[in-house]
Amino acid sequence: MERKKLYWICQIGGWLFFTLINIVFLKLTNALDTRQSLSLFFLFVVGIAITHLYRSTIVRLGWLRVTPLGLIPRVIAATLIMASVIYFFQFFIEAAIGITDISFSTFNSVVAIQSILNIAFVLFFWSLIYFLIHSIENYKKSEIENLKWQASINEIELNKLKSQLNPHFMFNAMNSIRALVEENPRRAKESINQLSNILRNTLTMGRNKVIAFNDEFSIVKDYIQLESTRYEERLRVEYDIDPKSIDFSIPPLLLQTLVENAIKHGISKLPNGGNLILKTEVKYDTLYINIKNSGQINIGNNNSTGFGLKNSEQRLQLLYGNLASLKVFNCDDNNVLTELMIPKQH
Repeated sequence: MERKKLYWICQIGGWLFFTLINIVFLKLTNALDTRQSLSLFFLFVVGIAITHLYRSTIVRLGWLRVTPLGLIPRVIAATLIMASVIYFFQFFIEAAIGITDISFSTFNSVVAIQSILNIAFVLFFWSLIYFLIHSIENYKKSEIENLKWQASINEIELNKLKSQLNPHFMFNAMNSIRALVEENPRRAKESINQLSNILRNTLTMGRNKVIAFNDEFSIVKDYIQLESTRYEERLRVEYDIDPKSIDFSIPPLLLQTLVENAIKHGISKLPNGGNLILKTEVKYDTLYINIKNSGQINIGNNNSTGFGLKNSEQRLQLLYGNLASLKVFNCDDNNVLTELMIPKQH
């Protein structure tokens, strides 16, 4: 609903409710007649006019930006002034239609003060509701702005991490090919073709935050084939992929980075190489990915896991918060286990 329409509904509804309460009170005391009804009608119209003028004053003087401590004395003063205006206007209206005597000899100051305070209480309640509604709206706006700002920061951070990751991957892949150029030119040529396939796939990803699991898995298989050319029989790979994994999306190059980490910091350091087991499992709306590789990591040595792991943790945090997790640990004396958990995006 539009703010202007909502304002007038509340304005008219509020004063109508106040008028009805007075009608009920007069009815109970048998004091309701045509002149009293006319007086209440004028009170209804004057109340709307005065509070609408009050709202315009609030906006023009910038009271919506004033702190609560600075606002309280302003509201008290304004409500007393408005209450006085309404009371004396009503007093002269009732005198004009013959309900009261306008002579000052019959004017009761105590009754006048009580009436002004009663009206002031109603106006103070009106002010409280008005400022409360604006406070809630401003809070919602600030929350939305904060969310937009945070989303922009996350987008910038994600793009920065991706831009860091691509050169890192290229550097490692080119090092692998360079080692084959003199040793085995034919295999080096095949590796260049495989690298071209990987780069073609990464370029088609564009600036996507996530890609289909199958697309990422295709890159992983090309990368493992590229590394198999270098390590030959020292790299032994097994796959156990849950068919339901195709229903999930994951950050691009995330799985490839973890596989690269397992090979570079685990299997490559062993004289006889080792095993790499890539397994996925879907439970409810969560994809569990396990990468088990031969080797050991030194918990106290940050270099034992490499740059790619830190990059992956940051990307997961930015995209999923606490809904995703990544753990790397020694699962026994001869193997390292990487556990990745990714929720399904709806």
